[in-house]
Amino acid sequence: MAGFFVNRPIVAIVISILTVIAGLLAMRVLPVAQYPSIVPPQIIVNANYTGADAVTVEQSIATPLEQQMNGVDNMLYMQSTNANDGTMALTVTFDIDTDPNIDQVNVSNRVSQAQPNLPPDVNQFGLAYRKSTGLPLVALSLFSPDRRYDSLFLANYANININDALYRVRGVGQVILFGASEYAMRIWVKPDVLANLGLTVPDLARAVSQQNTVNPAGRLGADPAPSGKEMTYTVRAQGRLQTAEEFARIVVRSNADGSVVRLSDVARIELGALNYQQISRVNGQPGCIIAVFQAPGSNALDVANGVKSAMAELKERFPAGLDYVVSLDASLPVVEGIRRSR
Repeated sequence: MAGFFVNRPIVAIVISILTVIAGLLAMRVLPVAQYPSIVPPQIIVNANYTGADAVTVEQSIATPLEQQMNGVDNMLYMQSTNANDGTMALTVTFDIDTDPNIDQVNVSNRVSQAQPNLPPDVNQFGLAYRKSTGLPLVALSLFSPDRRYDSLFLANYANININDALYRVRGVGQVILFGASEYAMRIWVKPDVLANLGLTVPDLARAVSQQNTVNPAGRLGADPAPSGKEMTYTVRAQGRLQTAEEFARIVVRSNADGSVVRLSDVARIELGALNYQQISRVNGQPGCIIAVFQAPGSNALDVANGVKSAMAELKERFPAGLDYVVSLDASLPVVEGIRRSR
């Protein structure tokens, strides 16, 4: 075969030219990975146990999960973070060559095995799973230049209008709000009044859960109906309570003499934050920090540019007195390295 091409150099030249042309055409469609992934994939399991301290969370949630998670396929190590606000984050790190989707399925199977040993409140609210990396790729600071909005408003605005838009950016694994919380109805109990009336906190929680519900009321005039009925009406009953005044009218106990004990008699109700564990500031004024984490296997430059483009579009719909800055951009060293290498 070698002698054939030696004796016919024109044929060899033509084949070489065709091979080069085919390679150039194939380069436009073949995927190119210039830098291999060096960050191992992580699966983060989040749980919430309302009212529990860090020790209780560690004993009742983290320990059962870690016992079942131990030995999951291709796991390198795991770490749990328990906080006094009742939250738990279990980070399971896998080998760099594994598929994050398969890792998430394996973690979900192990969590299912541990759920019978978790508190009922934790299972009721559910556990969240996220594919993410260890450190945020981009950190955004939402603030009010004229100080017309506080941290609670900024966090609630970000939770409703910004988080979902950022999750739609390709390659975003997780979005976390630091130092802020969304709105919640706060019930500040008066212990001395509870003791005098012979009531307990579980009694209040039971009354709230029973009377703050969605009540389907059915329909009037639906089939089978007597002859002559031509209209069908859907009855809309009052749903979940929304204002502090509505919560104040919740009946906690009915006495034998016909009087009732309402929630306002034993507690002070107001619209506040879900928790007050952290605060965030931007240049000394109230703010909200939005941390965006990259999903394993995604391109950091594309994710960072996508986040910035999404925020530029969202800024056009910001209310007056609201602005943001990019506080952290971990893609800048990569961009600078590419620029200097050219």
